[in-house]
Amino acid sequence: MSTSSTLNGPSLPPADGSAPEQLVLLLHGVGADGNDLIGLAPYFQQVLPKALFVSPDAPFPYDMAPFGRQWFSLQERTPEAFDLGTRLAAPILNDFIDGQLAEHGLSESQTALIGFSQGTMMSLHVGPRRERQIAGVLGYSGALANPTKLVDDIRTYPPVMLIHGKSDEVLPVSSLPNAVAGLEAAGVPVTSHVRPGLGHGIDEEGIKLGVAFLESLFNR
Repeated sequence: MSTSSTLNGPSLPPADGSAPEQLVLLLHGVGADGNDLIGLAPYFQQVLPKALFVSPDAPFPYDMAPFGRQWFSLQERTPEAFDLGTRLAAPILNDFIDGQLAEHGLSESQTALIGFSQGTMMSLHVGPRRERQIAGVLGYSGALANPTKLVDDIRTYPPVMLIHGKSDEVLPVSSLPNAVAGLEAAGVPVTSHVRPGLGHGIDEEGIKLGVAFLESLFNR
């Protein structure tokens, strides 16, 4: 279990048994916890055997069920609420990232964020606003919470890949082009993929796309 900052969650050490040379954080969606995404780590380990994977539990209890965690409340689903929620949670996530980097002697260039749903919102908010550029952001079934404000706030330009199900019933697939447009307007390099027939989830092809993307970030 990770002990850095105020967050905790499951982790998976480097597959080759070495000290970590990369850090990959997996940020789950609302109502889940870190266990929801750590199961993806073995797929990414195939191309990143020296990476430490950490999947922290979001900082707040889910406020619409007696279990699960959330980065911020979704009781109000407006652009303003999404913007406020990501901004309030961002310092907590940034502190966790800083703690992990210090604990393992790594730098931002050795760090990637993988998000799902609300975790993608957090990744897209925090990644480009960090003073030192991270290696990249991989986002599944998410959204850019504050596209018009990113142009003013942006500090770095990490490569982004976004993957979204065409039949997403939670965050509509229209969230994908909106996010791409917002990122491109701010100068962030972004690629995107729509998965036919997929709802609010991650499929095998999405994992394959993500594996290739992470490999391109670190194994150049």
